[in-house]
Amino acid sequence: MSAQLDRAVGLLEASLTGTREVLGRVGARDLRRATPCAGWDLAALVRHMDESLAAYLEASHGHLRLAPLPAPAAAPGGAPVASVRARACTLLGAWSLAAEQDLDGVALDGATLDGANLEGAGLPADLLVSTAALEVAVHGWDVARSLDDPGCPTVLTEALAAALLPVARCTVAAGRGSGHFAPAVATPLRAGAPAVLLGLLGRTPAPPARSA
Repeated sequence: MSAQLDRAVGLLEASLTGTREVLGRVGARDLRRATPCAGWDLAALVRHMDESLAAYLEASHGHLRLAPLPAPAAAPGGAPVASVRARACTLLGAWSLAAEQDLDGVALDGATLDGANLEGAGLPADLLVSTAALEVAVHGWDVARSLDDPGCPTVLTEALAAALLPVARCTVAAGRGSGHFAPAVATPLRAGAPAVLLGLLGRTPAPPARSA
């Protein structure tokens, strides 16, 4: 088993655990709430999370299609939030198995860059899983912030945020260039790792305005 991939799967597990707990607090009436993701209510964010987890699940088999695809079929559970929570469990199991089988890279199918065909290009498996952990954790924070519930579990602990910061610094520039992230937000000099990570990804600790 690759030590790097094993560590990445550990980060993914920590991210999924906290995010699943927060999603367990989402009710049908909450889906109209605003989120820190501009233009998205909670329903749109949950759909995006389900699509992302489906893609990361596909990648656990050693390949990932980047061409536009239809929305994935809902995971067992029916409702959007239940689908994300169920897929999270499947995702962790799939990548744990991939780590045991020493998967070291993921081929990108249908990939292009500036018009050049990158068919067959690949990503290190540990980088992809670490990126999944980053996305899951930050969107878990988005959901918690949308709910504005003091009782919500803390998704971005100091330890998890500190472990995810190098991943964010490695990947965020490309994501911001393609419009996936808002501009970085300045954070105080002595801010903790969660605040620094959120600022790097264009988020602030302030809750979003509530939807009517």
